[in-house]
Amino acid sequence: MREYPKYKKVLFCTDFSENADYAFEFAYGIAKRDEGLLYILHVIPYNPNQAYAESFITTEDLEKIQKSIQEDLVNKYRERYEEKIENEIKFEIITRGGREDEEILEFAEKEKVDLIVTGTHGRTGIEHVFFGSVAERVSRHSRFPVFVIPSKKRA
Repeated sequence: MREYPKYKKVLFCTDFSENADYAFEFAYGIAKRDEGLLYILHVIPYNPNQAYAESFITTEDLEKIQKSIQEDLVNKYRERYEEKIENEIKFEIITRGGREDEEILEFAEKEKVDLIVTGTHGRTGIEHVFFGSVAERVSRHSRFPVFVIPSKKRA
C-alpha cells in the first residue's frame, strides 16, 4: 500500500462564497482523515478609501459598524462551518484584514501549515485580467502545497 503525506495542519481559506463552501468539504475531509488541525481563515480585503470614509463617521457609529461586522462574521462562521464540524475535529477560526494573498501566505508561514485549501471563482477572460485570482497568487508564491478547488458549477 502506498503511503500518502499526512496533513496535520490544514489551512482553509474562505470568502463565504458558494465556491468556498464547496472547498470546505475537501479541507474538512482531509483534516478529519488525518486527524489534523483545521484552520478556517477569512481575510477582510483592505479598502484604500477606509480612512477617508472614517473621517465622515463618528466614533460611536464606527464602533456600531465594526460590532455589526463582527457579529455577522461570527454568524457566518457558525452557520457555514462550525455546525458541520464533528466534535473530534480540532479547528481554529481566524479573521485578518489586508490583501488576501499576502495574509494567507503570512499565516501559512507563521503556522507552518501542511496544506492550503482554497476555492476559485473560475473567472476567465477580461474579468480575470482585471480581478486576478487570490488562489492563483497564493499557489504561485506558496512554499506549501495548495489544493485549489474549482467552482462546483465548473467541476
